[in-house]
Amino acid sequence: MGMSLGGGGRRRGKAAPISEINVTPMVDVMLVLLIIFMVAAPLMTVGVPIDLPQSRARAMEPQARPVTITVSADGAISIEGEPVAYEAVVATVEAQVAAGADDRLYIRADTAAAYGQVMRVMGALSGAGFEKIGLITAPEANP
Repeated sequence: MGMSLGGGGRRRGKAAPISEINVTPMVDVMLVLLIIFMVAAPLMTVGVPIDLPQSRARAMEPQARPVTITVSADGAISIEGEPVAYEAVVATVEAQVAAGADDRLYIRADTAAAYGQVMRVMGALSGAGFEKIGLITAPEANP
């Protein structure tokens, strides 16, 4: 009884075309794009460049769009990226809340900003009846 292990028949001169779609490169590209958007999305919130202080506190989960007030190193105040005079901070925030923003306020202050200026803004907002005021910090680098 003889058994043949070889391809006993005729051999084709050309290989048959592969009719399957290779999705691996497409999945790789989609995962890279997902990572890029996950990293870039938080950076697009407010466009005022400041150096945030660092903290070990955990990040809060946002439920609605809060109002973000920024105090830069030179003491300039901006709300949602628009420059505002100190005297108009409360009125601008009240207008933002009336327009549908959450009544939570986030203050982003540059590390070099004067402590008194930041407290002055917080005091004005607190005096106007806003109770949910938070400070935004950058995650602390590994010690």
